[in-house]
Amino acid sequence: MRLAVVVQRYGSDLNGGAELHARYVAEHLAQHADVEVLTTCATNYITWSNDHSPGIEHLNGVPVRRFKVSRERNVEDFGRRSAQVFEKQHSVAAELHWLRSEGPTCPALINHLRRHETDYDYCIFFSFRYYHAYYGIRVTAGRAVLVPTAERDSALGLRIFGDCFRGVRALMYNSHEERALIQDVSNNASVPNVVVGIGSEVPTDPQPARFRRATGIEGPTIIYVGRIDENKGCHELFEYFQRYARTAPELTLVLVGNPVMPVPDHPQIRHLGFVSDLEKFDAMAAAELLVMPSYYESLSMVTLEAWALGRPVIANGGCDVLAGQCVRSNAGLFYEGYEEFAEALHTILAHSALRRALGENGRTYFNTHYTWPVIEQKYLGMLERLEQEGGSFVNHLNPLPGWFGRHRRDLPPGQEVVARLPTGPAPLAPSPKVGNR
Repeated sequence: MRLAVVVQRYGSDLNGGAELHARYVAEHLAQHADVEVLTTCATNYITWSNDHSPGIEHLNGVPVRRFKVSRERNVEDFGRRSAQVFEKQHSVAAELHWLRSEGPTCPALINHLRRHETDYDYCIFFSFRYYHAYYGIRVTAGRAVLVPTAERDSALGLRIFGDCFRGVRALMYNSHEERALIQDVSNNASVPNVVVGIGSEVPTDPQPARFRRATGIEGPTIIYVGRIDENKGCHELFEYFQRYARTAPELTLVLVGNPVMPVPDHPQIRHLGFVSDLEKFDAMAAAELLVMPSYYESLSMVTLEAWALGRPVIANGGCDVLAGQCVRSNAGLFYEGYEEFAEALHTILAHSALRRALGENGRTYFNTHYTWPVIEQKYLGMLERLEQEGGSFVNHLNPLPGWFGRHRRDLPPGQEVVARLPTGPAPLAPSPKVGNR
């Protein structure tokens, strides 16, 4: 079987998000099939500048075919178009203009798929909201498998994506909450799907003492791993931690990841920057818990990594996925507001038996659902199902309306559509939420 993994950017230096997700899947499926990655020459998700040369390279044994982005993102234009489709009544044409403005706009990749579609048995597209996925699915619908990596953001409410959700051969969801959102917004429950998520390369013997020696950090620590960005909830995390630190002078917040916002100059906040995987896992193993402040996640790989290491998590309850994962795993607490943040943090730090129990629950949850043999089998099982179905696929992709239809401003703001979607986790166990009773 020959597979194409199609993703907006790709590289060994991208250590999070859908791009790392795509690389892990490509490398693991390459053990079972002939895999080629199709991607752009971009590395910067803000500008989409062509930092790589076009052509084929090999990364960890997988061929990676890169195509030039036709234009860099104009941030001001993208901001204006985002306000138009997310906040105002608009047209299909406005959504398509927004899609091109968002980038990475890469007609060369789509033309390759058009010319070579039959070279691939299936094309696995990552991240529904980008140019390559929207236009690539329209070219390869009968062979398209979508990994949406959808969050509760306004892009989910745009009309153009409904056809994609209904028109692919299958969807590989990250979480039960993501599936609920997409099925509600697109009425695509009849499309074959599975909640699969992603595995992670977690070492069996991380060395917390090595982290302590290397950094000189002593005493209890909590850790955040990821892009240090206001969009990831870091501004709120910094505010909450600094308030809590007044009552816990021995506690250190360790930050691992590249910053796109200022890190507070605070004696109890240590920013380590971008570190190797070895250093990251040593730091996580040394921490009492992981904190995940993001409002928008489709899964959160780092949360799964913390659980694989037997570390509990406190997470932003405003993110349905994180709340749902805490419920299903019984391995973390989630909060809404500072008081619940402080109570959750204090509860775990002050009770070592609870901390160990939550950590062991997390390890069990990871081993049951997110080890690579489990993940690989879900992908292979879905591809086998599609092979057995053979020619029974019915293409539900509607052609774009004519000029007048495309320009008719009769679509609701994307944020209004998303506001009407279901909220909260999809619990399979009593909620461990703490806070005011």
